[in-house]
Amino acid sequence: MINFKNKKIIITGATGGIGNSLVEKFYNLDGSVLATGTNEEKLDSLKKKYPNIKILKFDISDHSKIEGFIDSSNTELSGLDILVNNAGITQDNLSLRMKDDEWNKVVHINLSSTFLLCKFAIKKMLKNKFGRIINITSISGLMGNPGQVNYSSSKAALTGFTKSLAKEVGSRNITVNSVAPGFIETDMTSFLEDETRMNIIKNIPLGRIGKVDDVSELVMFLASDEASYITGQTISVDGGLLMY
Repeated sequence: MINFKNKKIIITGATGGIGNSLVEKFYNLDGSVLATGTNEEKLDSLKKKYPNIKILKFDISDHSKIEGFIDSSNTELSGLDILVNNAGITQDNLSLRMKDDEWNKVVHINLSSTFLLCKFAIKKMLKNKFGRIINITSISGLMGNPGQVNYSSSKAALTGFTKSLAKEVGSRNITVNSVAPGFIETDMTSFLEDETRMNIIKNIPLGRIGKVDDVSELVMFLASDEASYITGQTISVDGGLLMY
């Protein structure tokens, strides 16, 4: 039975729909959770709902402070076992109209920030010869999506990053995996018009938009001892939308 007692966990992007679900599940499975994000009001709401979690407001786009953030988190938790890189952004536009800043900002946060978070987190994990890293990517990075060349590129790169990192740290009992959500009921999909939503659902074999718990349940497994022989994988949670 999955349990995270005595496990220290960092969750980035904790204030979004998937992030909220991750906090809830790790918390209910006895994990020591540190939640981070940029929305102070939402972070305060998480603290009120889950009094025992740690909160650190932090903007992962500030690369100069990521090492300090990991150090502070490690101190707050008295260790670090699990890192879930859930934070990410979109700035959609057709490639011919996409501004340099729209490209750079998405790649900067979705890819480069994840690299740095992993780099400094692994330094803590190596001492204990144990670690679990789960990167939240997207099926957009596996199948592409018009108007999202920046987002799709950043998420596709995370797939290669996950594989390479898994090979580097596997001998130290650190696993690295990615979860690629499809269309999930979050703020990012709430803007979809009914006709667009129905057209999407027609292409999903399971016939529905996913729930945040569909994603977080897989993360729980990959972060657990039960998944100790799984690494370097990118697993889609998309109702069958993308099949190889």
